[in-house]
Amino acid sequence: MEPTAWCATEEVAALLKVDASSLRRWRTGQAAQGPPFVAISDRVIRYSGADVMEYLSSGRIDPRAA
Repeated sequence: MEPTAWCATEEVAALLKVDASSLRRWRTGQAAQGPPFVAISDRVIRYSGADVMEYLSSGRIDPRAA
């Protein structure tokens, strides 16, 4: 994923291997989860490629470091 790319919910869901409804639920839940997003309108949501990659890296666990 290009850091400068802006991706739709379905594209990010495919990358994370989760259903798009999971991302929608994460965005609207009481405790916000998932990568940061930009709401262009009520129906148009975009994710920055850099934010998605940072989100993935933030959950990385290196077993050798334990």
